[in-house]
Amino acid sequence: MPAAVILFGIGGAAGASGNTDAEATAKSEPGPTATVTVKPAAPASDEEPAPEVTVTETVTEKPKAKPKPKVVGIPGDGTFVVGDEVKPGTYKTSGPVDSAFPNCYWARLKSTTGDFEDIIANGNPQGQTTITIAGGDGAFQTSGCEEWKKTG
Repeated sequence: MPAAVILFGIGGAAGASGNTDAEATAKSEPGPTATVTVKPAAPASDEEPAPEVTVTETVTEKPKAKPKPKVVGIPGDGTFVVGDEVKPGTYKTSGPVDSAFPNCYWARLKSTTGDFEDIIANGNPQGQTTITIAGGDGAFQTSGCEEWKKTG
């Protein structure tokens, strides 16, 4: 009877150590077969880092830059930075937008500060007009005009 108590005590101690049954069996029996078979089926430890695949996928998934739309005209009112929002070249408008008080205004500007001295040239055409925006211009401003279409 004392041998049974000792054997039970050893089995209880092995179970209380936190080892799984497979690990206890692998330690008590010689040969690596049990260990090799059990390890792939054992769940990953909480202390192990996330698989590299997840990190690699996150790093490699970069959004592709969308190509900038080709500027073919100036669609409406506003101040447009030359080179970014409007390309240098020749543009034509049919004149003022139909309204109770038709007024088409345009200005070629040195910069976008809003200072009077920034105006290179400007106009208030009552009909069709053509202007040329130079590469050295800072901006182009328009208000109340039909769409400006690039002609050259």
